[in-house]
Amino acid sequence: MTVSVPSTSSSRRRRRAVPTFVAVVALAAAFAGCTSDPSSAPVGGSKSGATGAAACRPDDVPAAISARSVADADTSGTTITLVTHDSFATSKGIFEPFTKATGITVKLLTSGDAGTLVSQSVLTAGKPVADVLFGIDTTFLCRGTKAGLFTPYAPKALAQVDRANQLAPDHLATPIDVGDVCLNYSKQAFPKAGAAPTGLDDLTKPAFADDFVTENPETSSPGFAFLLATISTYGEDGWQQYWKDLRANGVKVDPGWEEAYEGSFGSGTGKRSIVTSYATSPVADVVYSDPPRTTPAIGVVADACFRQVEFAGVLRGTDHPEAAAKLVDYLLSRRFQEDIPLNMFVEPVNRTAKVPEAFAANRTPIDHPLTLTPAEIEAGRDGWTEAWTRIVLR
Repeated sequence: MTVSVPSTSSSRRRRRAVPTFVAVVALAAAFAGCTSDPSSAPVGGSKSGATGAAACRPDDVPAAISARSVADADTSGTTITLVTHDSFATSKGIFEPFTKATGITVKLLTSGDAGTLVSQSVLTAGKPVADVLFGIDTTFLCRGTKAGLFTPYAPKALAQVDRANQLAPDHLATPIDVGDVCLNYSKQAFPKAGAAPTGLDDLTKPAFADDFVTENPETSSPGFAFLLATISTYGEDGWQQYWKDLRANGVKVDPGWEEAYEGSFGSGTGKRSIVTSYATSPVADVVYSDPPRTTPAIGVVADACFRQVEFAGVLRGTDHPEAAAKLVDYLLSRRFQEDIPLNMFVEPVNRTAKVPEAFAANRTPIDHPLTLTPAEIEAGRDGWTEAWTRIVLR
């Protein structure tokens, strides 16, 4: 096994264009001196044993924002702040139609990766520095809702969203996009039919020794998602042995996606021929190809993908709840949803949204993703990562 010792926290990374319409506000001053205080729980269950939706509810659920009050609210001249992770990306001018229709100006506040975003927002729960949060995903959803980050709101467009993606209790957060963390492989390294891996079991076989690089689950979102994929597949009785087998077969661990995908994997041309990345990696591979080509050089193992849903929510304590709710509506609208695929390289959740041809032609549909509930993830997180560290890094 080869281990790259992490020196900094690595965020969920996507190649992207930088949004230019919204104003970017520095976050460091607002959260200066803040540190996270994650809860600890035994492996495989919370201290109370609760792993359902009830485990993710705050002690007091705020009164919901009504659709009628949102529709009736005069929001002309209002300015609200959207806090998000640093991988948030949109087309230029994406909020201009929203401002024209509502009179609301949107400022953008970035806050590192999803874990940093949630941890820092929890510290100001009830007295937020923003009005809407976007980017809390399945792996941190329970932590955020339990801490009382959000005020319930149910957009009408939820009728166009699959129930399987509506994971937040009491409509405390609204699903916006779906991303599947999958094994990717270099087609160049496996030119013969049937030679590429087809599932997690293959990574422990001698034929794939020293081929696989993944990210540290303590410093990387896709790395943690891959750990969850192994727990979902092999259960509490088998996942640790699986990682022992991976270590024996020469797995390499890098601190984050950039180091693993662009470094060790070399975007398909590196020393490692299998990497943890996304089902949409082939889309980015084609879109950013130089010289241009229409066929991706990256393959996806569709039977080993862990599903992450990203959410947005109205932050509890905002001075502009109706304006904030209108922004959540817009994030779920067809206009915004159709902007997502080629900027953040994830799937829109609104079924009425059409994806661009380049996205549709090169994505890998994941029909049977691996999942764990947000409550299960929150209950098991610390124990799982501690056990993983003992097995893989020591």
